[in-house]
Amino acid sequence: MLKAPVLKSPLLKSLVRAAWLATALVAAPAVAQPLLSQSVMRVTILGSGTPVPAPDRFGNSTLVEAGGQRLLFDFGRGASIRLWQLKVPLGGITAHFLTHFHSDHTGGLPDLWLTGWLPPAYGQRRTPFVLIGPPGTAALARGLTQAFAADIAIREADEHDPAEGIAFDARDVAPGLVWERDGVTVVAFANDHGAAVKPSYGYSIAYQGHRVVLSGDTRYSPVVAAQALGADLFLHSVTIIPPALLAANPGYRAIFEHLAGPADAAHAFADARPKLAAFYHVGLNGDATEADLLGAARAVYDGPLVVGADLMRFDIGATVAVVPFEQAKR
Repeated sequence: MLKAPVLKSPLLKSLVRAAWLATALVAAPAVAQPLLSQSVMRVTILGSGTPVPAPDRFGNSTLVEAGGQRLLFDFGRGASIRLWQLKVPLGGITAHFLTHFHSDHTGGLPDLWLTGWLPPAYGQRRTPFVLIGPPGTAALARGLTQAFAADIAIREADEHDPAEGIAFDARDVAPGLVWERDGVTVVAFANDHGAAVKPSYGYSIAYQGHRVVLSGDTRYSPVVAAQALGADLFLHSVTIIPPALLAANPGYRAIFEHLAGPADAAHAFADARPKLAAFYHVGLNGDATEADLLGAARAVYDGPLVVGADLMRFDIGATVAVVPFEQAKR
């Protein structure tokens, strides 16, 4: 198994990690991975980033595998690439869940939907694309179907791809139980992404006594913290913007005001006391670093905490094991 080199420079570390991920993608065999054992619950951060077009942090997207199902939450830039990097067929996702309608959470949706319909091993969807999210989700699906009508018609006529595989089963849902199958439940809850961004959801996923909570994009919210109380894994979005950057670029002010800073997210962790807390959807702006995130968080929260990265995996059982991509064997 290849091993990534250890470098001290943050810039070189970022560039080498991006090259490592790309090399692993090319080197991996083109064989689809089977579903996990019924007894395993696994969470993989496909994309840990923000709208920043960074090669090492793709757009926000999280895969949860449990009970023989694959559930995907949000569809940031590059979600399809990361899935197939894990040899998970794009057409093999059981259900897809949207937190809100910002483009960094929906930009990868057309690619996932369309490419997952294609016949090679990376696609192969033969049933409707189940899409669950806040009110407006069904309208989004209708708009995509209209926007790509020409491509769909061509492929149906030319490649005979099945109509069922490109159809949407889109569902607008209110907060509450939104998915239940074979012991796996998904509960949507309202978070606080600011007054202008409503509706906006987080999700709690439970299976065999274990629970994972995804905050979605949110400021500190006691509702979110309560949902995550005692969870096995609590993933919380975070952003850090140096004061000089806020002063120099007023456009960052809106971002700063509707997302949790590291101390805010740490406040939620301290309230919830999960087995493991992790930052995901990590906004490192300007010259801010992961060390800055952890330093600010540690002033508030002293429990187990990691900074999420692309393709970082969490295996959930009696304990929560953190498996960086470089060490992962699916």
